[in-house]
Amino acid sequence: MYADSQNDITRLVVRCAQLLLAYGAESDLVEEISQRLGKALGIASIELSISSNSLVLTSLVHGRCITTTRRIRAHGINMMVICEIQRICILAEKRIYGANEVRRRLAHIKPKSYPAIALIPMIGLSCASFCHLFDGDLLACIITFFASAIGMMVRLFLASRHFNLLVNFSLTAFVISSVAQVGYIWPITETPQAAMAASVLMLIPGFPMINAISDMVKGHMNVGISRWGHATLLTLASVIGITIAMQLGGIF
Repeated sequence: MYADSQNDITRLVVRCAQLLLAYGAESDLVEEISQRLGKALGIASIELSISSNSLVLTSLVHGRCITTTRRIRAHGINMMVICEIQRICILAEKRIYGANEVRRRLAHIKPKSYPAIALIPMIGLSCASFCHLFDGDLLACIITFFASAIGMMVRLFLASRHFNLLVNFSLTAFVISSVAQVGYIWPITETPQAAMAASVLMLIPGFPMINAISDMVKGHMNVGISRWGHATLLTLASVIGITIAMQLGGIF
């Protein structure tokens, strides 16, 4: 393999690893996909060092090493991107894709998300379902639906304006809790506490917490602790918003 080819393939592999980390893949999966893709494209060995906001990748061919570093900028969780990169890796392993096809496919990867008109009512319905599981009555479920749907609208609006994620979670929790207090202000439901509890479940950072635990269990301690810290900060921001809303509403 020529040096130029090794350079090109190294850039392709590190780009895949960068996208996987940016869109929420666990560290073990990033290492596995990077090594498999590198070997499928002719690299003898791929070694990665992953930290909380960067990665270092080294490729080895015939005793010649190339090392490159990339910064990781989180773009939010998007499993479509992760699955697409896994498909590219499988096609490269089957010799259907070469380096040029992989490069072309990577260039066309664009994260897709559900439209707000579908996402908002589904979030409201899911939180209302949790309220029902918490033994909330019909009116409590209706309150939960509207509170969480309005909260999701606020969250999407703040995200579109590129607000800090902690500010986003705190303001969203404040709005949701303020709307959910209707059951306390007017005695229209016998289970207002169920509405208060269920409406903010959309703010639980479950995926980052699962990834954090998975990384720590599999030996990626620094990345796992970083992700756990980030999830904890998001939870704390939500608690601050909920507490302020409850204080202003006089529930305490």
